[in-house]
Order: sequence, then structure tokens, then C-alpha cells
Amino acid sequence: MSLVRLNIKGISYSQTQNGAYALILNEVDGDRKLPIVIGAFEAQSIAIALEKEIRPPRPLTHDLFKNFADRFDIVVKQVIIHKLVDGVFYSSLICERDKIEEIIDARTSDAIALALRFQAPIFTYKNILDKAGIYLKVNPKKEDDEEQDSILVDDLIVEEIEAASVEQEGYKNKSLEELNSLLEEAVNNEDYEKAAQLRDEISKR
Repeated sequence: MSLVRLNIKGISYSQTQNGAYALILNEVDGDRKLPIVIGAFEAQSIAIALEKEIRPPRPLTHDLFKNFADRFDIVVKQVIIHKLVDGVFYSSLICERDKIEEIIDARTSDAIALALRFQAPIFTYKNILDKAGIYLKVNPKKEDDEEQDSILVDDLIVEEIEAASVEQEGYKNKSLEELNSLLEEAVNNEDYEKAAQLRDEISKR
């Protein structure tokens, strides 16, 4: 499968839903964009890495990882978004130490936050881009393309959150035992968004 290189276009946020962010990745040799919903902490970490002038007083988790890796001569060579299952992206860090390469599994948001700090390229497979890549339509009457992109991405986030809300409604008919079983399954599948919804429903009980 052929790899496609991606650049970070930016981070969009929902004006209607607090805490919802989308990381927008742009196809280097094309017009498609890959929106990935991420958490607030990861969005902050990526934003700080993009803004070179911002230096937090204490190292963030991803800064700590970078400092740790530097101390032990570990380099992140590249990041590959290698799988998409039920709307969840899976990624790998390709690391090198003493000319030996290792592949480490990582959440996509963490992988990209680290890629920025190591100045490592980001790739995905063509079939993933074919499946999840979108063309953001730009209104010719608007001069600010990024503003229009933000509005459309905002719609995507809202749709995803609304779909999650519908799914959460279905949890009310399930027993505590079923909910705990679903929670364990969600954590094993690294579907932390679903796990959070299940945890909230269990807490209500």
C-alpha cells in the first residue's frame, strides 16, 4: 500500500460544543483533508508545538517524552496513521536508536504531538485517505478560506457529537453488568470517547 504524506493545516473547534476539537491534516500532493477529532489536552499540546514562541513554564507530557527520548538517543523518524476502525484512527511511531528501528503503537493525537516535536513527517495509507479524506468546499464569496474550512469542520464535529448522543441514549436500556462489559470492550479497543460515555452512564446509576 502506498503512503501519502500529510501536513498539519490547523486545529478547528466547535463553537456550539465545548471541548470538541478537530485536527485537520492536509494531503501534501492533493486537495483532500483528513479531520481527526481529538481531546482538549492534545489540541493544546499540538497548538503549543505549532506556535514556536509559546513555551510552557513546565514541560507538558509530550515535552517530557521528547526530553526523555533525547536523553537516551531515541529519535522518532516518522508517524504512520495505519488503520481506521469505526471512526477511530490508529497510529504508529517509527523510532530509531543505535540504528535499530522500533515500531510503537500510539494514539493519533499523541503521535502527531510528538511528530511536531521531533520534526518527523506524518503519513497515512492511500486507502485510509480514500475512505476518510474530504474536500472542504470553499465559498467563493468569502475571502478567508480558513474561516470557511472551520465552519464546515465545525459541522462535522457537531454531527459526530450528535451521533454519540443518540448512541448514549441507547445505553439507558442496558443493565449495569452490560454497561461494565461494554466499558471494558471500549477500553480494550482504545475507543476512549465511547468509554467516557459509558462511564458517565454508569456514574448516573
